[in-house]
Amino acid sequence: MTDDILRMRGITMEFPGVKALSDVNLTVRRGEIHAICGENGAGKSTLMKVLSGVYPHGTYSGEIEVDGEPGHFSGIRDSEHRGIVIIHQELALCAQLSIAENIFLGNERATRGMIDWNKTNHDADNLLKRVGLREKATTTVADIGVGKQQLVEIAKALSKSVRLLILDEPTAALNDRDSEHLLDLLRGLRDEGITCVIISHKLNEVISIADRISILRDGKMIRTLDPANDEITEDVIIAGMVGRDLEHRFPPHEPKIGEEVLRIENWTVHSPIQPDRAVVSNASLTLRAGEIVGLAGLMGAGRTELAMSVFGRSYGVGISGQVYKNGKEIRTRTVQEAIRHGIAYATEDRKRYGLNLIDDIKRNVSAAALTKLASRGFVNDNEENKVAESYRKSMNIKAPTVASITGKLSGGNQQKVVLAKWIFTDPDVLILDEPTRGIDVGAKYEIYTIINQLADQGKAVLVISSELPELLGLCDRIYALSAGRITGEVPREEATQERLMQFMTKGQG
Repeated sequence: MTDDILRMRGITMEFPGVKALSDVNLTVRRGEIHAICGENGAGKSTLMKVLSGVYPHGTYSGEIEVDGEPGHFSGIRDSEHRGIVIIHQELALCAQLSIAENIFLGNERATRGMIDWNKTNHDADNLLKRVGLREKATTTVADIGVGKQQLVEIAKALSKSVRLLILDEPTAALNDRDSEHLLDLLRGLRDEGITCVIISHKLNEVISIADRISILRDGKMIRTLDPANDEITEDVIIAGMVGRDLEHRFPPHEPKIGEEVLRIENWTVHSPIQPDRAVVSNASLTLRAGEIVGLAGLMGAGRTELAMSVFGRSYGVGISGQVYKNGKEIRTRTVQEAIRHGIAYATEDRKRYGLNLIDDIKRNVSAAALTKLASRGFVNDNEENKVAESYRKSMNIKAPTVASITGKLSGGNQQKVVLAKWIFTDPDVLILDEPTRGIDVGAKYEIYTIINQLADQGKAVLVISSELPELLGLCDRIYALSAGRITGEVPREEATQERLMQFMTKGQG
């Protein structure tokens, strides 16, 4: 038996007007964790969809061999019969079904046409133990967090006798603790002889877990790094991904900070599910013109809840406190009021709340400020095109036209469309919630540049991020939030990860 479980040769995949993959070769050794890195749109997910049969044999050119035998997969079931299972970034679980039902969906434990629920739940319990979950198999998926849902997906893969497991951005939505648990699980699966291919933008995780790393750029395989022969650092990987060295992760910026634009005082928000529980308590903060302010906090600290409640009370009940704009108290009881007062909020979940994925770039860009394009109750289509095209060019949105469907863009380009939508409202205050989540280092740099430009225009920017290095590299001042309370405020020159973490954990445990 060959040492290589997988060989892909000359894989070329074209979509109308785009060559997503160009003569890509990939070899994966048996029992290794093989990482694939690249910018958004580099072709990583496309390559894995070719391998798993999402794009069936005949829609691409090139050859696939699994265990030395041809892999002509007409669909996912074909690849799964050969032991190849893919877990997509967007988890494919049914929230209202139990864990056991999800694990064996399409692969039911049945006798004489009837599902054997005792066997289903028993087998599911064994799989849950294997992935380190203590939940009962009868627990509804909606009642567990996203980190545990990832483990359910892996349990589901193990139920199919997986030999080659593909994970697309498995830790993108996880906190540090859940990420480390998942990576430890992958190491354990490797020790059991299961081969893993992992796509990730988190380069520190890639370096810590991968046996080898392949780098894609613009649909072409650039190189495969092997620690036996190559130096592997984040800078080396980045240089391969973007085609140049990024000496500085953040663009240089000299802030020009002016007067106070926004002040929030004694802001308190209660949970809509548990109205007696305050998720934000007496929070006060200020934003000044031309200033980039960070908001740091652990998962569950109340960062998003604070932002959404200020922006038209999009979250929460029993909200109290005051919002001042240029020294005068304003009301932001609805999203329309918030926008009218010059406040914009770019959500952390761009796919669910930030964009209409089935519509084009043009409609998404204009969505929050249609009145600027309307005359006598009708939107001026020519003006809408002009506006969207100007943002497509100025923000380097990689799409052939503004008629391109937003859902087909890469994550980084989708994020630029979200920013364009809110910039078009001409706000004085922009609240950016996880503005670089799930996008690569090259696209991050472009987003940082846009944020700096917005500050240079005199806008006040609040950046919420789970990545402390991002806040330290981007922000002029950083607030820390812990259990719904502002526990610290640190200027750039005094900010360190250690100091922020002290504030972020203050009053906990």
